[in-house]
Amino acid sequence: MVQEQELVGLLQSSSQKDEAYSVLVATYKERLYWHIRNIVKSHEDADDVLQNTFVKVFRNIHKFKGDSKLYTWLYRIATNEAITFINKRAKRQHTATSELQQHALEKLQTDVYFEGDAIQLKLQKAIATLPEKQQLVFNMKYFDDHTYEELSEILETSVGGLKSNYHIAVKKITAYLQSNETIL
Repeated sequence: MVQEQELVGLLQSSSQKDEAYSVLVATYKERLYWHIRNIVKSHEDADDVLQNTFVKVFRNIHKFKGDSKLYTWLYRIATNEAITFINKRAKRQHTATSELQQHALEKLQTDVYFEGDAIQLKLQKAIATLPEKQQLVFNMKYFDDHTYEELSEILETSVGGLKSNYHIAVKKITAYLQSNETIL
């Protein structure tokens, strides 16, 4: 596998950009897909946002200064693209993002690409009750197993604030799951 610094150099060179871009996509597409999917819920929407993410990366790789890891830069772009996607859709449909998310959760049960069981669906419903920032932090820590330091770079927030958000999110999710135990 190509080292990150070498990959950035190849991506920023005009002669090898296309080949390097193929390596970038192959290396990161699955992780970014699942990160985006945890935010937007729908497979089709996640595919669209992932494509937008890679287009943005391709167009802006020359702006990457190396102040952070390429990996965290990609996650920051993917996160922002997913949030922008949700906000634009909510605005187009003249609805709140929370209502849009509830609708996405209802569709998740019939989504042929959703491989979860009733417990995983319930967890997704619990996560949807959280404020946006807590959802992001919880998803990225719990599902993507990011360290607080990585999260701090990606979300441009302090480690202490992230720990607090995660702790509160876990408490809220636990309370939601305990209060809805009989539904299982």
